[in-house]
Amino acid sequence: MLKINRQTDYAVRVVLALAQRGEGTRLSSADIQKEMLIPKALMTRIVAQLSHEGLVNTYPGRDGGLMLPRPASQITLKEVVEAFEGQILLSECMQVKGEDDCPFQSNCPVRSKWGRVQVAMMREMASITFEDLVREAVGIPVGIPSFV
Repeated sequence: MLKINRQTDYAVRVVLALAQRGEGTRLSSADIQKEMLIPKALMTRIVAQLSHEGLVNTYPGRDGGLMLPRPASQITLKEVVEAFEGQILLSECMQVKGEDDCPFQSNCPVRSKWGRVQVAMMREMASITFEDLVREAVGIPVGIPSFV
């Protein structure tokens, strides 16, 4: 099954909580953790990774907290997912390093289809901003493609 890990899901929740408050707003890690139901044991690691990747700014001290480094309209779901998952590949054959990795590499009809699906998925994730997610959370419809 292709799925993101729990830590990635929590990271999306952290960025969403900040995006919901608007640009320039700081929130404490403890407040986000409680609001988004994130286990305390994971929150520190998630914040550290988000900060390392430049997806949140951290401010120490009593009046510190977390803040988005740029507007929510400029942060994509793809950025947050890749910060925790690394490069997303639908199949190992998409990561061929040499000619001997796959005996069917040069003439494989499936590999090209996996590539098309992967490109479509990455394009879609890159098009979803946290501003879109905030709007959807408050009931403003965002175009959702039909998969039928």
